[in-house]
Formats: sequence, structure tokens, C-alpha cells
Amino acid sequence: MAVKALDHLLEIEAQASAMVKGAQEEADKRVHENEEKKRIEFDEFYKARIKKSHEESKKAVEDLKNKYQISLDEYRVQISQMKADTRKFSVLLEEYLEKG
Repeated sequence: MAVKALDHLLEIEAQASAMVKGAQEEADKRVHENEEKKRIEFDEFYKARIKKSHEESKKAVEDLKNKYQISLDEYRVQISQMKADTRKFSVLLEEYLEKG
């Protein structure tokens, strides 16, 4: 009877071990699937964020180029509208050379 009881306990232990092994395999499978899903989600989010950041940077550069061009054009207009006072320049030049 003791042998039969021990055999029965060993059989139950083997069944329990098989159940634990199956549960561990299922848990490992679910963890792996979840990791893969989260990695894909992260990659998609990261790529979208990089694309958005790149587009924002590109727009900022274009805006700066446009502002620079406007400022340069305004400066050119101002310069072209100035009259050259050659007489005053000559006087200043002579004064400078005399002090020189």
C-alpha cells in the first residue's frame, strides 16, 4: 500500500510538474509576443516622432532663410537709395590723411 501511495504521489508530482512546465512555456510565449508587439509600437512611434521633428526642423530652416532674404533685400534697397556724398567723404579723407 505504501508503494502504491508513493507511486500515486509521484504520478501527481509528474502531472504537477508538467502543468508548471506548460504554464511557464505559455507565460514565456506571451511575454515574447508582448515584447515584440511593444517593440513594433515603439519603432512606429519613434519613426513618426523623427519624421515630425525632421519636418519641423526643415520648416524652421526655410523660415530663417526667408527672414534672412527679406532682411537682405531691405538692406539692399536702403543702400541703393542712399546718395553718395563724395564731397563730405573727400573732406573726411583729407582730415584723416593729414592727422595720419
